[in-house]
Amino acid sequence: MQKSLWASAKDKPLLELIGIDKSYGPFKVLKNCSLNVNSGETVVIIGPSGSGKSTLLRCVNQLEPADGGDLFFEGRRIDYDRRNVHLLRRDIGMVFQNFELFSHLSVVENIMLAPMKVLGMSRTDAHDIAIELLGKVRIPEKADAYPDEISGGQQQRVAIARSLAMKPKVMLYDEPTSALDPEMIREVVDVMAELSSDGMTSLVVTHEMGFARRAADRIVFMESGEIIENTSKDDFFGGAVNPRTRHFLDQILH
Repeated sequence: MQKSLWASAKDKPLLELIGIDKSYGPFKVLKNCSLNVNSGETVVIIGPSGSGKSTLLRCVNQLEPADGGDLFFEGRRIDYDRRNVHLLRRDIGMVFQNFELFSHLSVVENIMLAPMKVLGMSRTDAHDIAIELLGKVRIPEKADAYPDEISGGQQQRVAIARSLAMKPKVMLYDEPTSALDPEMIREVVDVMAELSSDGMTSLVVTHEMGFARRAADRIVFMESGEIIENTSKDDFFGGAVNPRTRHFLDQILH
C-alpha cells in the first residue's frame, strides 16, 4: 500500500537526534545516541530492560530534557524554551504504557478534549473528528462508553485516537502493549500497523517482535544506553552484525 495519508515520501529526516546524553545522578542512561527518522517511516526500538529505550523516546518530546546533544524537528533545532517545547508537542503524539484516560469523560469526550482546549476547535468539529478516529481504531460503537466500561485493549486504542486527534506529524509509542493481557495485544498492534501502512511517521519502543517484522522500516537495537545497531528489519532479523544484537535475538526468538 502506498504511504500517502499522513506523510510524503521518505526522502528527508523529520526527526534528528544527534549525540543525545542523559544521566540520573552518576548513572548515565543515554550515551551519545544519534538517530534520524524520515517522513513516513516506522522505526522500532528494541533492547533489554534498562537499556534507555523509553528515556530516548521521552527526550524526543522533552518529557525528559537531554543533558547533551541536539534535537532537530523538520530541520529546526529544538531548545528547551517553553514555547518551543509546547509547539513541538503539538506535532508529536505520544502513547504510553498506561492509557491515562479521564475516567469521568466518555470515550468520545476524551478524544475531543485536547483539540478543543489546545487547537481551539469547535465542539462539533472535534466530535466529528473523534467519531472518525474511533472508526479508524475500530471501536466506533464505544463512543459513549466510559473508560471503566471497556477493555484495556480498547482503552489503548482510544489513547491512540486521542493522540491522532491533534493531527501529529509523528507518533511515539512507549511499549503500548506492555500493560495489556495477551489476548488484547493483537488488536492494538493491528491498529498501529495500519497507521504505519498509511504513512504515519512512527517511533516505537516495543517487545512485540511480530509488530517489528510486520511494520518496521528500520530497527534500532539499544543496550546499556547506547545504540548498538540501526538497520533494516530484513537485515536485523536475517543477520544482525553486532554479536550483542545476535545474543539478544537468540534469547527472545528461541
